[in-house]
Amino acid sequence: MPTTDNQGSFLNLISIRRNQVTTDPVPDQEQEDLDLFQKQVSTRFSDLLSAPSPSPSESSIPPPPLFSISWLRNLLDAFLCCEAEFKALLISGRDPSSLSKPPLDKLIPDLLDRHLKALDICNAVSHALDLLRHWHSLALIAVSSLRRHPLGEGQVRRARKALSTLLTSMAVDDRDHSSGGGGSFHRRAPVAKNFRSLSWAVARSWSAAKQSHAMGANLVAPRGAEVTSLPMPIYIMSNVVVFVMWALVAAVPCQDRAGLATHLPVPKQLTWAQPMSSLVEKIGEDWKKKEKKGEAGLLEEIQRMERVAQWLVDLADSFMFPLDEDKAVELAAQVAELEEICTKMEEGLLPLQQQVREVFHKMVRSRADVLEVLDQAGKSSIPVPY
Repeated sequence: MPTTDNQGSFLNLISIRRNQVTTDPVPDQEQEDLDLFQKQVSTRFSDLLSAPSPSPSESSIPPPPLFSISWLRNLLDAFLCCEAEFKALLISGRDPSSLSKPPLDKLIPDLLDRHLKALDICNAVSHALDLLRHWHSLALIAVSSLRRHPLGEGQVRRARKALSTLLTSMAVDDRDHSSGGGGSFHRRAPVAKNFRSLSWAVARSWSAAKQSHAMGANLVAPRGAEVTSLPMPIYIMSNVVVFVMWALVAAVPCQDRAGLATHLPVPKQLTWAQPMSSLVEKIGEDWKKKEKKGEAGLLEEIQRMERVAQWLVDLADSFMFPLDEDKAVELAAQVAELEEICTKMEEGLLPLQQQVREVFHKMVRSRADVLEVLDQAGKSSIPVPY
């Protein structure tokens, strides 16, 4: 996971500066804090776009592939760092009354509304990760069966049954949801009784794509003097929230993702947003390919699992005992790859799910902290009766 040393330095610096005074930060200090925040955001997303070369002591450890479980964990770690730094920038040592004045009186409630929508997406992603853990269990059954020596028809049939159930669960075409046919979790439920416990009780009209697009609505870049004041970090954090939630929805099977790759508002012309914009373009291209193939998500482990599972099912359908030597070697390689995928999922899915929950609770706490400051601002604006 990325280091948070820079985050600690940033938060300490903000705390020291803001605690030295009891009023709003002076303009030069505000600009310096803003520049530092933009630099931190740019650095973190640059690292996500192209991981830095490993040091000699870590030369045997390659960087995580884009959209792998490890990469998603790095993404959420970057989000949590940005969120903590933004909150310090917004409210630490600041006069509450300044947050109730234009344009902040509109920008801050809009940001809080985006956080509220993001909570729904966190819930959807958490339930999707439950489903992935079930897919992992099915894949493990296949690995266990096909590892048997000598391999017989009974083991092949058992593996085929598990993998066929897995592939049926994965075979969801998100485009069907736009016609009101219900969400992907509802459509998976009839596949097997086990899936009923994984169904997510949401309105059939709820759409992960529409929720993502709604979060990005009304995002307008600051102009004039706003570029060097508090509206800019609010705009930056809004983009970070929208992008992270959009990427999570693209990664894992969430209800109704039709048209997910369209209309994500990321400002390419701003320096801090350039790595984020590049990620949007890369993910958008992969998503369009995914929509054509009907895959269950862009998560690397899902795509690899789907490919290997399909190969093994095809083999089982034409299985003749005993296998010839070449086919046996290829089977061993495919089973080894599926086992490797299962290992990565076993190691990463639960920590990723815990991290999604941490993001959820951090956003809840941040909303509460900001609302408390706004409440203080409201009370301070009430004339004192004499």
